[in-house]
Amino acid sequence: MNNWIRSQSAIGGANELGPLQLAWLGDAVWELHQRLRHCYQPGRSEDLHRAVVDEVKAAAQAEALLRLDTHLSDLEKDLVRRGRNKSGRGPRRGDAATYGKATGFETMVGWLFLQNPARLAQLLDQLEETEQDLL
Repeated sequence: MNNWIRSQSAIGGANELGPLQLAWLGDAVWELHQRLRHCYQPGRSEDLHRAVVDEVKAAAQAEALLRLDTHLSDLEKDLVRRGRNKSGRGPRRGDAATYGKATGFETMVGWLFLQNPARLAQLLDQLEETEQDLL
């Protein structure tokens, strides 16, 4: 399911963007990835939408980051740290630590999408493998 990312060429320019700009982009990439994963499943659009929302919320992104932790390079961990440190408090009802981890995850996803889409696809494959282990 990650072939759409593998087919991307590195665009570059990620180093000119701040962590929050990368997180904003990473959030969009992550949501598109989740929509593509769910669009081939039968169901009403409302149900598919709810399934995607469950995957893109902060708690799910923080969990994805946790599952990837041992597979991340030092650079990727640094991107996560930079995003986490810039995340701020987050929504009123949310947990600040969870929001920070999610922002860090999104920052890394945004950077990898621009600089190294093949590596991003590898990490997404790893997430799908660990997801199967959880079932």
